[in-house]
Amino acid sequence: MLVDDKIYLGTSTRPEYLTLRYANRHGLVTGATGTGKTVTLQIMAEGFSRAGVPVFCADIKGDLSGLSVLGTPQDFLLKRAETIGLAEYANDKFPAIFWDLFGEQGHPVRTTISEMGPLLLSRLLDLNDTQEGVLNIAFRLADDEGLLLLDLKDLRALLVEIGERAKEISTRYGNVSTASIGAIQRSLLVLEQQGGEHFFGERALEIADLMRTTTEGRGYVSILAADRLMASPRLYSTFLLWLLSELFETLPEVGDPEKPRLVFFFDEAHLLFDGAPKALIDKVEQVVKLVRSKGVGVYFVTQNPADIPEAVLAQLANRVQHALRAYTPREQKAVRAAAETFRPNPEFSTEAVITQLGTGEALVSTLEEKGVPSMVGRTLIRPPAGRLGPITPDERRALMAVSPVAGLYDTAVDRESAYEILARAAKERQAAEEEARFEAEKLKAEKALERETRPRASNRQSVGEAAMKSFTRSVATQIAGALVRGVLGSLKRGR
Repeated sequence: MLVDDKIYLGTSTRPEYLTLRYANRHGLVTGATGTGKTVTLQIMAEGFSRAGVPVFCADIKGDLSGLSVLGTPQDFLLKRAETIGLAEYANDKFPAIFWDLFGEQGHPVRTTISEMGPLLLSRLLDLNDTQEGVLNIAFRLADDEGLLLLDLKDLRALLVEIGERAKEISTRYGNVSTASIGAIQRSLLVLEQQGGEHFFGERALEIADLMRTTTEGRGYVSILAADRLMASPRLYSTFLLWLLSELFETLPEVGDPEKPRLVFFFDEAHLLFDGAPKALIDKVEQVVKLVRSKGVGVYFVTQNPADIPEAVLAQLANRVQHALRAYTPREQKAVRAAAETFRPNPEFSTEAVITQLGTGEALVSTLEEKGVPSMVGRTLIRPPAGRLGPITPDERRALMAVSPVAGLYDTAVDRESAYEILARAAKERQAAEEEARFEAEKLKAEKALERETRPRASNRQSVGEAAMKSFTRSVATQIAGALVRGVLGSLKRGR
């Protein structure tokens, strides 16, 4: 029943397989909460790993981490294997790398502001069109003036620079308003409070580290800890979309390989599209359509197919549909729409069966020979080989210690970038201004002294002498004040 070029998903009236050759044609896993989507995701990840295909997935509840340790025999799992005729069923474990944007339950994941770009960053910051325009100007200015934007403080410093040079920049690039700059700064503050500052910086994630295989030929499963991240759904969805776009931009064309180079599971996929502007959805459609030729399979995981825009849904050829509930007219319409996406099976009504599926059951249709969708089958999903449920914190730490990326990302690097360059330029401008002011006042005092042409009979100071002494005292006071402000760590003078 287990074959080399296919992933066994379960049994309907026949074994149901996902053919590796067509696995980069993307897919969809849907179903109501508690119907078995997470277990389906686990057995698919295990199957890809066993076939030597690296996997990236987000672990929303922590349950997926269990595939990294040896499963334990359990009666209901053994019974399921017997029911579906899986005589080769045995417990197993799979190589995993744990990642975490916050660096707590996995290796830190970072990218730079420059790498994310203005479109995704605008989505992350929830900017309007005018504010997005100002952000585009900021990126263009950074490119033109050779300023690296690595982390949030770089972007803040650049926005301050734009505010101070607003008239000049508005002439060169378009109107820049103080209100828009202030709105972007406030959005950056909100992002920072949500933990976004952990995400931006270096060392930035290398795509190659998501595409590792073991010496035995198994694909590593990269698992992103997403339980805390889900409290910031916009950060979660934007990060996954950035990662998908990086795969698209980085990987070379390979056409249709015998098996994918990487499979990418996008869990809670509705978060990507909720409130997304059409321009962003168009980009997602383009990336999903074209990343297939890079050897990447993208699988969206969500509750209902209606969560996915039609243009994207049309690209998802391999489908696993768990139970949907239909208590309201709207839900009944969604069930009908889901049923119509499958190739009909004359043995049953797809629309009726969707609402009758039990936990661990699903309607399955995948691409067969020549890329034709299989007839939908009511399928008992196979039991997982790894642990069913999360691993312990001690087990997680032990696996992270022997991870192939251990030590590569754990320490942040802060090299010279826009923040340091702009701070140095501001300090140099201030020093030049003070020098010019010094020379002007010195010249004024000298001219006053020259006007004193008559000798004095008394010991009273001339006007020029008094001016020169006053100037000297003023300079001495300024120098002392500068030193004091420097010692106290003034941001303006201490940089």
